Amino acid sequence: MAAVRSEDQFLCSICLDLFTEPVTTPCGHNFCRRCLSQHWDTSAPCRCPLCNELFHIKPELRVNTLLSGLVSQFKQEAGSRSEVSKPGEVSCDHCSAPKLKALKSCLVCLSSYCESHLQPHLSVPGLKSHQLMEPVDNMEDRMCPQHHKLLELFCRSDHSFLCTMCALLEHQSHKFVSLKEEFDQRKVSLQQTQQQSRHMVKQRRQKIQELQSSVQLSQRAVDREKSTGLQAFSALIKSVQRSRERFIQELQEKHRHIQTQAEALLQQLKQEICELGQRSTEAEQLLRSEDHLHFLQHCPALPPTGLKDWSSVRLDLEPFEGTAARALTELEENLKETFTEEMKKLSKPKHKLWREQQFAVDLTLDTNTAYVKLSVSNDLKQVHHTDQRNFPDSPQRFSSFLNVFTKQSFSSIKGRFYFEVQVKDKTIWILGVAKESVERRNNQNTLTSNYGYWCLHMSVTGKYFACTEARVPLSLKRVPQKVGVFVDYDEGLVSFYDADTADLIYSFTGCSFREKLFPFLNPSGNAGGKNSAPLILTAVEK
Repeated sequence: MAAVRSEDQFLCSICLDLFTEPVTTPCGHNFCRRCLSQHWDTSAPCRCPLCNELFHIKPELRVNTLLSGLVSQFKQEAGSRSEVSKPGEVSCDHCSAPKLKALKSCLVCLSSYCESHLQPHLSVPGLKSHQLMEPVDNMEDRMCPQHHKLLELFCRSDHSFLCTMCALLEHQSHKFVSLKEEFDQRKVSLQQTQQQSRHMVKQRRQKIQELQSSVQLSQRAVDREKSTGLQAFSALIKSVQRSRERFIQELQEKHRHIQTQAEALLQQLKQEICELGQRSTEAEQLLRSEDHLHFLQHCPALPPTGLKDWSSVRLDLEPFEGTAARALTELEENLKETFTEEMKKLSKPKHKLWREQQFAVDLTLDTNTAYVKLSVSNDLKQVHHTDQRNFPDSPQRFSSFLNVFTKQSFSSIKGRFYFEVQVKDKTIWILGVAKESVERRNNQNTLTSNYGYWCLHMSVTGKYFACTEARVPLSLKRVPQKVGVFVDYDEGLVSFYDADTADLIYSFTGCSFREKLFPFLNPSGNAGGKNSAPLILTAVEK
């Protein structure tokens, strides 16, 4: 009886894998030669990795040929066992136990074959014509239960599978086709369905991104409105606090005034009480005297003179009355004024450029399209005109205009995009988007919308124009330092903004885009150094 070998018997305890060139230590433990050598090279003195026995002299390592042979045999047996069919796999119908995994099934023989039993179908001429397919179970299910013939046809009238006898006897008036024809048609239909499904999945993923972006934008809008509202409420609260402080201060000042009056009166009363007390003491002493002359000489005047009549003395409390009402009236006026000021701030029209900025793209300039005397920076973000030739001729290169396209293009698939260009210190410039097919060489046309350019132009006179067919002069509130460009391909919209103030400069509407659009820059001539500053593609600060 063959011994059953376990993989654990042939595992190296260092690398935990099957032995490679197994060697044995003097203490009887086995390891891969390389594993044990590396272990001893990194540790001193030499010890067995398993039992930790110390070897004063490093043992000479020799391959254990018996163990090496057993490992090789185990690997071969494991490899052959891997071909045996597993649960859920189709097994060969012609193998005795153990049954090997089937590689193909024959639709003619209605059997499944492993690699060795399949060979006749690959070499015998009579079997080569048999139709082979990926292995399947239950080949009898492919037979007609009524006529015991192969199911080869599909009835489109009642959607059932037929053999040739079924077609002749029971489905003569029906429309039927071969399984391959139905398979091909269904496959094409399924591929179209799959393509539609992928498109719908893509649309839904885009909608998920849109909704997630909307949630983020909603949070940003909440934060902005919260900040704006809190500033307004803070201004109103401060106005209330100031009125409250003035109200309390006024009451305290009136109270201090009354208190000062009362203290003065109290001082007078105490003075008179003291004087009256002294007179009363002197009168008591005289009343005890029996000396008529002394009594009459010192008897005070009756009634006492020089004293104040206190019966009509009152503290005036009327100033307190109405203080709260007057304070609230004053507060009402202050709140109205503050409220009006804050409403003016809130009602001031502002363009929300952040809606466009969410479609910001990172652009780089394409030197293969740049006019020969343009200079493009190493990071492909800046461009200016020079007096020397910097690029060789190329079919893609502009030869009539000082243009340079970006490497990135946009179409209906990408939909909307936004970018910003720094125009600071420039005296002449043109920028915008252009269709891919614009004439680039020996062009006598102009950079206008009727020739495939949608752009903004600052002229040498400092005036601004939208480059429509008739060129529209523009009146700007301020000289822009940075221009933002937003394009909605599907809506046919190209808008230009002052990126610092979010003010709309001009919009091309109702445009018809039927090909790729390329952002482009035109820094114009350097004008003897007066226009030497570059146009710069800048990162968008959202």
